[in-house]
Parts: sequence; C-alpha cells; structure tokens
Amino acid sequence: MPLLPTVDLAQRDTVRLISTGRLKEPVLLPLAANHEALENLAGLESVTNGRLKAQEAGLPELDPRELVFGRAGYTLINAAFTHTRPGGNRFNGEDRGAWYCAFEVETSIDEVSYHLTRELEAIARFENTTDYAELIADFYGEFHDLRGVDPDTEPPLHHNPSVGYPAGQALAKQLRSEAASNGIVYPSARRAGGTCLVAFVPDLVQNMRQGGIWRLEWQGSPIPSVTRA
Repeated sequence: MPLLPTVDLAQRDTVRLISTGRLKEPVLLPLAANHEALENLAGLESVTNGRLKAQEAGLPELDPRELVFGRAGYTLINAAFTHTRPGGNRFNGEDRGAWYCAFEVETSIDEVSYHLTRELEAIARFENTTDYAELIADFYGEFHDLRGVDPDTEPPLHHNPSVGYPAGQALAKQLRSEAASNGIVYPSARRAGGTCLVAFVPDLVQNMRQGGIWRLEWQGSPIPSVTRA
C-alpha cells in the first residue's frame, strides 16, 4: 500500500477506555506492614511486571528512552506501549504497543464492547459487568490519515480482526520505518461515522486526565446495556 496522506492534527479530548480495575490501589498494598515493606514488595513485583521491565530494557521494537516520566498518568501512558496482547492489535504487533483512542466516547464504547463481546462469545456466556474509565488526552502534530479511503476495500480497516490486524500491522510498520509516522487517524470499524486515532509515540499523549466511568453489562444478550456512573 502506498504511503498515506497526512493531516496536521489538533485534536483535544480524545477518549480511551480502560477497565477501572487498572486504576485501583496496588494489589500489594494490603500485604505491606509499612512503607519500607511496600517498597520491598514492589521490587519483587517488578521482576514480573511487563511495564517496569520494558521501562528498563524496552521491547524488540520499543526503545525505553521513548517512554515518558514525570507527568500525570505516565504509568498508564507507558503501559499502553509496553503491554501487548498475543497477536497484537490493529496497528501494532506483539513487539510494541500503541495508544488507541477515539474522537467520540460513543466510538470508544463500541470498540471496547465489540472486543469484550467476542471474549464472552468464545465462552458462550453473555454474563458480565465491567466498568470502564475514560482517559482523556489531547494530540497535536502530523498524523497519517485513512479517513479518505473506503473501509470495504482497504484490508487494514477490515472489520474482521483476522484480516484487518495483519494488514494494519504491516501498514503501521511501513509508516513507522519509512515515514517516522506519529500515528494514524482512521474510521472506526465498530461504529459508523466514528473516528479513531492510534499514536505510535508515547510523548504525543498530552494532557492526560481521567474522565467519567461507564458500566457495560451483559445479561444474556450479546448487546450490553451501557450506563454512565
């Protein structure tokens, strides 16, 4: 695929949704008798904590010097780039993560709903309640733009992950290596008219702050109810 056109983006208030379980007190806290003991336990935890290990040594395609520190929410920003899922996502493989978000909260809801519904479908049990927190961030800079293409004819935007993800990962790798890409703006595969953004560079996630909480609840149906806490 030829290199994409670019857009000079100034987009405030993008929304990324993560499970509220990742915002709770550290799991080791109840085990520590005092602050010194907590530090010792944290040292043990760091041996198996993927984010902390990646901050020290990086990943095959992530230099630890690219990560951010000393700003609000930096651990959550770094986690997006250091924690990868088997097989990767639409525009990243297992060797480097990325920051995914949407211009509209409704698009973020439909995106996370799609993926959790697939997991519930795999176990044939649509019974689940998950709370998601909004991570709101601003983006400024030049991004490659996929919004002008037909999603039905471009494999990186295919709605089926088995088709879209390998093609999207190949495109992202090409853009990063040949054009030092900051990321991609693209139409959502899960919500008609929705717009998503993937950032390839941690430092581009600006002014990150926590927004509201959304509850997605499956009660026997593959379509969840959605309420704002």
